[in-house]
Amino acid sequence: MSLPQQLRDESDFDQLPHNIPISATIADIEEKKGFIDYFRFVIEVKTKGGSKYLIYRRYREFFNLHQILESKYSPEDPEKPGPNTCILPSIPGKIFIGNKQEIAESRIPELNTYMKRLLGMPTWFLLDASLRMFFYQTEQDSQQKPQALRRLRPPTRKVKEVKPKMDLFSSPRAEAMFDFRGNSKAELNLKRGEVIFLLRRVNADWLEGTVNNQTGIFPESFVKIIKPLPESDSDTEGGSHTYSCLRCYLLTPSGVDTRDVCVQEDLTIQPSYKDLLARMRNVFQEDDIALNYRDPEGDLIRVLDDEDIQLMIKESRSQQGKVNRPVNQFPWELHVTLASDLSVYNTEA
Repeated sequence: MSLPQQLRDESDFDQLPHNIPISATIADIEEKKGFIDYFRFVIEVKTKGGSKYLIYRRYREFFNLHQILESKYSPEDPEKPGPNTCILPSIPGKIFIGNKQEIAESRIPELNTYMKRLLGMPTWFLLDASLRMFFYQTEQDSQQKPQALRRLRPPTRKVKEVKPKMDLFSSPRAEAMFDFRGNSKAELNLKRGEVIFLLRRVNADWLEGTVNNQTGIFPESFVKIIKPLPESDSDTEGGSHTYSCLRCYLLTPSGVDTRDVCVQEDLTIQPSYKDLLARMRNVFQEDDIALNYRDPEGDLIRVLDDEDIQLMIKESRSQQGKVNRPVNQFPWELHVTLASDLSVYNTEA
């Protein structure tokens, strides 16, 4: 992309309304029973203005949206798109026979990819009324009671007992808006209306707190913050951290997607190549990926096995003093590329 084109696109994005959806992730599936039993997808939507909310959509609503967008914007000749046309991402097809729950589960990765690509379309496309209405939180959505939201749960959960502050009026706290049943001893059970005293933030979606003399973690989407945590809420008793952040970059022809992934392990632990690859596939919702790191000369080096992981960490630590990173961030970064894309790195390991 040329520099003038890039600047124009950035300017167009800046002028979009703050309530425009820019990302959406399926947090769970829920069964609805009635005359016809069906499963719906619980979707967390994030807007340009930074707000987050949940919507509930069936597969057929995805399919109907896709048909509307195709009728409006798909070019008659895909090789000769017009100024007001675009190539839409593909959507998983209809399935008429099989276990409904298994079908819904199998569609989650495909629909996550579909929404990611749909919301990555040109800025003029994001203003489409049908698209905005699909991702809009209706009154019916806001009245729904979320259940497990299992795909937003942190992959690891380690709780350290911390005594709450005694000054109740100045302590960070939140009010439970819905009942929540924890899946393990590390997770709190909440009842609507209870006040939870906040201890720290686990990651972007989970908090740790105490209620009824019990300490544990819970999803932020289930509570209303009365008094927020201070900026240093990551610190636990004694100044140590119970989680760390790994900065990851997904490099694609359309740009760079940066993520700070919260992991429970100590900074000195070396992950296996297999575990790291599986984690990145889950984070970026891409299967066909390769792992890389940037060497001191600035080239991307392909990581192929555990020995390459060891070399990556060793070289990154040698550069640690030259890069200013938060104390709870790993001293190395991970560059993820599409496995088929050979143009984004210069040297293979």
